[in-house]
Amino acid sequence: MATQSPSGSATDNAKQQVQDKAEAAQEKLKGGAQQAKARMREQVDQRSTQAGEQVSATADALRSTSRQLRDEGQDAPAQAAEKVAHHAERLGGYLSDSSADRILADLEDFGRRQPMAVVGVGFAGRQARAPGRSARPPPSASSRAVR
Repeated sequence: MATQSPSGSATDNAKQQVQDKAEAAQEKLKGGAQQAKARMREQVDQRSTQAGEQVSATADALRSTSRQLRDEGQDAPAQAAEKVAHHAERLGGYLSDSSADRILADLEDFGRRQPMAVVGVGFAGRQARAPGRSARPPPSASSRAVR
């Protein structure tokens, strides 16, 4: 029968403490991730509703423009404006009425079906946010001091 040395039990205790602390840290991370997810959903809900209202207002403006064009005898542009207004109204309704979960799921599905479109949107968004930026790195502190 083998007996456990005192150093063996100390090692076991240390291992157990490390494992307990690791589990506690993991639980904290899970809780933080859940809070971040909830905040993101709330933001998507708020912003999609605002965007939906703006898109719906734009659809109304397009319908008004379409009526004016028809009054002026410009049926082809009026028809095009009406068609765009119809699509804008549908998009506005979707954004206003859909939950964050549905919007995020639809975006995920679209990303799986059209990955290059997502890459293109990301690239376009990056370019739109940073006009006039070049690929050169910023000047170093020493080169700024010389000027």
